[in-house]
Amino acid sequence: MISIIIHASLLAFSLIVPLGVQNVFVFNQGAVQQRYVMALPVVLTAALCDMILIALAVSGLSLVLLIQDSIRVLLTCGGIVFLIVMGRATWRSEPAAAEEENKPITMRKQIIFAASVSLLNPHAILDTVGVIGTNSLQYTGQDKLVFAVTCMIVSLIWFTSLALAGRVIGRLDGSGRFIRIMNKLSAIMMWAIAVYMLVTLLL
Repeated sequence: MISIIIHASLLAFSLIVPLGVQNVFVFNQGAVQQRYVMALPVVLTAALCDMILIALAVSGLSLVLLIQDSIRVLLTCGGIVFLIVMGRATWRSEPAAAEEENKPITMRKQIIFAASVSLLNPHAILDTVGVIGTNSLQYTGQDKLVFAVTCMIVSLIWFTSLALAGRVIGRLDGSGRFIRIMNKLSAIMMWAIAVYMLVTLLL
């Protein structure tokens, strides 16, 4: 049992830690929200989306869905459009501390954005299917359940900590300069991923 938990924990961290749109968005929300509790919707949404993907990967259902060309193309197109729009909004956004008129995004938008950056990236889904799904094949019954639940717990811990780190840095960054830089880098990353997704779709 312990070996399964260690295996799942290391695997989940290796997938979730690398910098990506999802991580940057969660970090930014931790930094710009007035209180940490106000960033919880994005934390819980991102974690829940990861849990859904992990459950689908372990069950093998996600692989069945993604081998359908029409579903993959539709998902990719939706992801490209979203990343372009989201990138533009992120590029133009200003830290709340630096500009009082700019309010942190609402709970509803947090949930929509977090779900979108989590579920509208077919490459992230394929990573989950290819890595977590494949590794889960060596387990059955209760062992497979422990493997999946451990991956889900790691995801929740990571996003909770990421938003907390964002809040700490946001409080130290009184001028808002660091958050502005993060916003620009995040926007560029979104546009780069959108271009990459478009290229892979056309090839």
